[in-house]
Amino acid sequence: MKAIPEGYGWESGPVSLATYFGLARGATGRTDCCDHPSHARAALEMTKWFDTNYHYLVPILSAGQQFNLTENRPLAHFREALALGIRTRPVILGPVSFLLLAKTADGSDPLDLLPRLLPVYRRILAELHAEACVWVQIDEPSLVLDLPEKARVALAEAYDFLAASPTPRILLTASHAGYGQNLGTVLGLPVAGVHFDLVRAVEQLDLVLMAARPDQYLSLGLVDGRNVWRTDLRAALALLKRVVASRGGEHLMVAPSCSLLHVPVDLAQERRLDPALQTWLAFAVQKLDEVAALARGVDEGEAAIGAALVASDQSLQSRAAHPARGKILPFSADDRRAAPYAQRRPLQAARLRLPFFPTTTIGSFPQTAEIRANRAALGRGQIDQATYERAIEGWTQDCIHLQETIGLDVLVHGEFERNDMVKYFGEQLAGYAFTQHGWVQSYGSRCVAPPIIWGNVSRPAPMTVRWAQFAQSLTDRPVKGMLTGPVTMLQWSFVRDDIPRAEVCRQIALALRAEVSDLEQAGISIIQVDEPAFREGVPLRRAARPAYLAWAAACFRLATSGVRPDTAIHTHMCYSEFNDILPAIADLDADAISIETTRSRMELLDAFIDGDLSYPAEIGPGVWDIHSPRVPSAVEMLQLLRLARKRLADWQIWVNPDCGLKTRSWEEVRLALVNMVQAAKILRETNG
Repeated sequence: MKAIPEGYGWESGPVSLATYFGLARGATGRTDCCDHPSHARAALEMTKWFDTNYHYLVPILSAGQQFNLTENRPLAHFREALALGIRTRPVILGPVSFLLLAKTADGSDPLDLLPRLLPVYRRILAELHAEACVWVQIDEPSLVLDLPEKARVALAEAYDFLAASPTPRILLTASHAGYGQNLGTVLGLPVAGVHFDLVRAVEQLDLVLMAARPDQYLSLGLVDGRNVWRTDLRAALALLKRVVASRGGEHLMVAPSCSLLHVPVDLAQERRLDPALQTWLAFAVQKLDEVAALARGVDEGEAAIGAALVASDQSLQSRAAHPARGKILPFSADDRRAAPYAQRRPLQAARLRLPFFPTTTIGSFPQTAEIRANRAALGRGQIDQATYERAIEGWTQDCIHLQETIGLDVLVHGEFERNDMVKYFGEQLAGYAFTQHGWVQSYGSRCVAPPIIWGNVSRPAPMTVRWAQFAQSLTDRPVKGMLTGPVTMLQWSFVRDDIPRAEVCRQIALALRAEVSDLEQAGISIIQVDEPAFREGVPLRRAARPAYLAWAAACFRLATSGVRPDTAIHTHMCYSEFNDILPAIADLDADAISIETTRSRMELLDAFIDGDLSYPAEIGPGVWDIHSPRVPSAVEMLQLLRLARKRLADWQIWVNPDCGLKTRSWEEVRLALVNMVQAAKILRETNG
C-alpha cells in the first residue's frame, strides 16, 4: 500500500529497498541511498509501539492523500507458504489503527482519510479470498486505548464496508490490555472472531462470555507473549474449561496473549543458564508447545497432558522456594532532593561555569569492530583483564581528547567498556541472568537481548566509578557519570512476576542510589541517569496511569536524591510523547532532561511549554538524528535550535544529539559534533 511522502524516490510500482531505507534512515541525496539524486530527506519519525520496546516509523499523510496498492504482500507471503504445503493466516494492520498511529503534515485528522483507504483493504482481502485463504488476522491494536467516539464510529464503518464484499474470515486482534469501553464496539463488528489477551486482562472474560455472539470465534490468549516465564498450565487449563462450559468448544482458539515477537525464539539454544532457572522459562517455541498442550488438554482431558502439567507444577514450586526470591528487609530512604531546583540551579552554575547553550553528548561513542573484538577476546580468555582495561583506557583517552578538540563543554567517557546500557549494569547486579541467544527485535535490523530479573536485586560493588574517575582525571572540563535508570532497567528486562513490578523497580533504584553516591564522592559533578523507557511503561488505559507514574517517578528520585544541591542530575528520554505525562516528568526533579526532537522538528517541546505545566528545569532538545547516516550541517542544527528558542528560555537549552552515538562511525561523529558546536557558537555570538 502506497502512503509515501514526496522526496523518497518512489514514483510507481513496488517500493524499492532503497526507498524503504530512505524512509527509515533518511535519504542523503546520493544515488546509492535513494532512487533520485535530488531527493535528500530526513528519516520518518520513529516511536514506540504502545508499551513495548518495539519501534515503528510514523506514516506522514495529508488531507488529499491518495492510497494505492503497490503490491499485495500478504498474498505473496500466503502463496509462498502454500507452495511449501503450509496454509497460513495472513496478518494485516487494521485500517483504523493505521490512521490513528499516523500523523498528517497539514494538521488534518487522519481518520478523515478512512473512505480513501478502505478500497485498498477491500482489494487486499478480495485477492486473498480468491486464493482460497480461509482466515486473515487484522490487528487493531488501538482498541486497547481510550478511544474517542469518532474512532469507534470509524471502526464500525470500516468493518461494515469490508463485510459487504467476500473476504476470508476475519480474526480481529488487539493485545497488551483489555478492550475496556471498546468491548461493545468490538463484539458488534461483523467479524468472524475476536482475540482476547487473558494474561494482561483476564477481568474482561466474564463480559465477553455474556456478550459474544454464539457463532463468533473467541481466541483466548492464555500464554504470556511478553515475558519468559513458563505458563501455569493448570490454572490456564481451568480457565479454558470454564469457557468451554459456558459456550462449548466449537468456536474457540487457544493462543499466546500477543505476538511472540517480544520473546526469544528457543530456550533449547541456551547452554549456560543456571539449570534451575532454565526449568522456569519458556521462549517462543516452548510457548507454542504450551498452547498446543492446553488445546489438547481441553479436547482429550488432563490425562493426555499429564507430564506437561506435572512439569509446570514443579517449575512453580521451584521458583517459589528459591532463597534468592524471598522477602527482603525494608529500607527507608528519602526520595526528595535536599533543596528545590530553583535553589540548586545557581549552585550548579557556580560549580560548572558553563556558557549559554552548553554542548554535550548523550553518553556513548562509536562501538567499533575493534572494540567489540576486544570484548569478545576477553570473554574467550584470549586476553586478560589488565590487557582489556588498557585498551579501554586508550580509547577513553582518545575520546576525551576528541571532545576537547571539538570544543564540547561537558564531556563523556564514551562507554567503551559497555556492551549494552542494561546488560552492562545487570551483569554487575545480583538477581539478574543473561542468555546467549535471547534476541528480540527492537527496530529495523536492531535486536536486543533483554536480561532476566529472576531474584532480588542488589549491588555487590561499584559499577562505573572506575571509568568515570579515570575520564575526569584526563580533563579540566566536567565529565558526566552515566547510569541507566531504574525504570529502564526494569522495562528492558524480562521481569519476575511473583512480586509487584514497583517493588522490583525499587530494588534497582536502591542499588543505583549507592552508585550515584559513589560517583559524587569520586568528584563527578554531573550524573546522568537515563530513562528512555519511562514513557514506554505508562499503562495504555488512563485510569491505570497515576499509580504507575507515582511509583516510577519515586524510583527515579530514590536513585538520585542523595546528592548535594550543587551536583547536577541529568536524564535522557527518547521516542516519547510527553503531553499527558509532563507532571510526572517534572516530578522526577532532574536538573536537565535531553530528548529526541530532530525528526519531529522540535514539536515534542510543545508538551514542555503548556502554561502552568511548563517544564521548570533545563532541556537538551536533540539536533542530530543519530539513527540516520546523514550528517546535518551547522545551518540545519541552528535552524532547529532557533525553533527550540521559540519554545524555551535561553537558560534552559542544552545542545546535544538525539541519543547516544554507539551505532555511528567516528567520521560521522566528528563531522556532526563539529557542526553542532559551531551552531551553538553562532547562537551565542549572534543572539540567534
